[in-house]
Amino acid sequence: MEIDVLGTLAVRLNGVSITPTAPKPRQVIALLALRAGQVVPVAVLAEELWGSRPPRSARATLQTYILQLRELISTALENGTGDETGQHRQAKDVLLTVPGGYLLKAGDGTSNVREFERLAGSGYRAMDAEDYPQAARLLRQALGLWTGPALADVQTGPQLQTEVKRLEESRLCALDQRVEADLRLGRHRELLAELTVLVNRYPTHESLCGQYMLALYRSGRRGEALDAYQRLRATLVRAMGLEPSSALAKLQRSILMSGPETLPARPATGAAVAPVG
Repeated sequence: MEIDVLGTLAVRLNGVSITPTAPKPRQVIALLALRAGQVVPVAVLAEELWGSRPPRSARATLQTYILQLRELISTALENGTGDETGQHRQAKDVLLTVPGGYLLKAGDGTSNVREFERLAGSGYRAMDAEDYPQAARLLRQALGLWTGPALADVQTGPQLQTEVKRLEESRLCALDQRVEADLRLGRHRELLAELTVLVNRYPTHESLCGQYMLALYRSGRRGEALDAYQRLRATLVRAMGLEPSSALAKLQRSILMSGPETLPARPATGAAVAPVG
């Protein structure tokens, strides 16, 4: 089974799509696919589909959606290629009914979430080992798996919204570390266009702002670096009643007082504030 969620949703079995077109069955397969190999309780699926007040018919309707998914799975087992054992399997062996819920068996298939996590983890270890070329390469590969926002074409309820937020935070963490690796390699000028977009997209993200300030300063644009700090500070105060972290304030003072040779090598390392909106 192939599971892609880092962008539009695509779930394929033996090369055949088992992704339904109707909104609610898409929610069901998305949640089952994200938690492939784990039991997803009926109550969790009901909350995803209908929130905290599911209708009386929720269980029966969910069973209908499961039957629709099994029909797609049956078609894939009958008509797909690449699985010599497919003819001996049934849909109920792929999408199981278990006590209290349902379980999707992905087998030894691929998942772009798992591949992203594998590459990002290797990139973080390379950062820890100060192998910045390797870290930049691995983290760039990990981020390249994203073709858009996670589950971009899926209607999301409470459960999937939590999953999407988790994935977005993981992506931002990998992006932060990839930018850091590139800064360590002296690529500050090449980063400016990307960081300009990022600080506008995430106007309260302190780490990205610190990296932007450092890239600007090292590119001979001291005034713009200081302006970036003031914009972040004004946004934080207005939106959250917060001042920038001490690490970012220290970077600002370094830019005010120091030459580039004495600036800290790493930008602000304080925890990133969640983006506005």
